[in-house]
Amino acid sequence: MPIVNIKITREGSGPGRSAVTVEEKAALIKGTSQLLLDVLNKPLDSTFVVIEEVELENWGWGGLPVPELRKQKQAGKK
Repeated sequence: MPIVNIKITREGSGPGRSAVTVEEKAALIKGTSQLLLDVLNKPLDSTFVVIEEVELENWGWGGLPVPELRKQKQAGKK
């Protein structure tokens, strides 16, 4: 019974609003489940896919919150 967790930033939307449409989420679930069927022979009805949208401020990379990292990268390009 595979369980796949997909985390996506809620970027470009207001607080509490989804940045990913219902149709996009359905496509992610379908595609992920099909991938596990094709590669690992896991039946579609035994695969669980969880999609979690995370506020951008709750993501970090390279020791920095993503918004700060982007500011630094943008400043370096100028």
